[in-house]
Amino acid sequence: MTPADRRITELIEKWLTSIDLHLKYAELSDGSYARIQPWPKHDRPTRWVLEVARQKILELKGHCETRQAMGDSKYSESLELMAFLSNLVGIQHIQRFIPLADPASEGTTTSASQTLEAPTVIKPAPARARPAGDETTREMPRLKPAAASARPAVAPAATPTAQRRDSAKPAPVRPAPAPVRPANDTKLSQPAPAAKAPAPTDVRGKIIADAIRLLKWGKSWHELAELIGRIADRPPVHEIRKVLRAHKTEIESKAAAGP
Repeated sequence: MTPADRRITELIEKWLTSIDLHLKYAELSDGSYARIQPWPKHDRPTRWVLEVARQKILELKGHCETRQAMGDSKYSESLELMAFLSNLVGIQHIQRFIPLADPASEGTTTSASQTLEAPTVIKPAPARARPAGDETTREMPRLKPAAASARPAVAPAATPTAQRRDSAKPAPVRPAPAPVRPANDTKLSQPAPAAKAPAPTDVRGKIIADAIRLLKWGKSWHELAELIGRIADRPPVHEIRKVLRAHKTEIESKAAAGP
């Protein structure tokens, strides 16, 4: 067994151990799952994804054992190169992956070790010191209303000069009243329907590329929309189905053409 064969075998066994732990964690609640391992940021995998991953790992283990029995020393080296290039240039930044679970670190993360943010206490501003010579402004006492029996004061007659001054002032201009819309006029009151924006070209291209790649991996056509919907930065499943139906001939022809 070459060093590359040994490294690939140890990695496959580590993956199988991790998947078995994830299958055991599938029965836990979200809170217990978050505390069972020091997880990186990720979306919690479902049981269906874990079972598919375990099946594919067992198939890869069988291929490696067959190649090792045939004396093919380049097979494990090719797997290592493919894993390196996939992490370097092939895989997009997504959170939907299965993190590695280690039996040695199980239960090390507890709720008591999590850092809680202290509540922010807003202190009242201190009162400003009043200068020595500054006196407080006191409210003037209100005048008592005149008695009900008191006669109202008679305004003095305007002088001729005041009358001429008032007559020389221009009359105030009143704004024109707004037009009254008829009650049955609903054409103008209804807002125009918003035009439905088409799917962006870059998102459509990503969906087509995802569909071609999944078909090459052996996935069925009816599974494509659900699988693509689990990838980050992808539109809802019903939008993905529209793109797949519109470009079905193109996707099937490119998938059948091979790499």
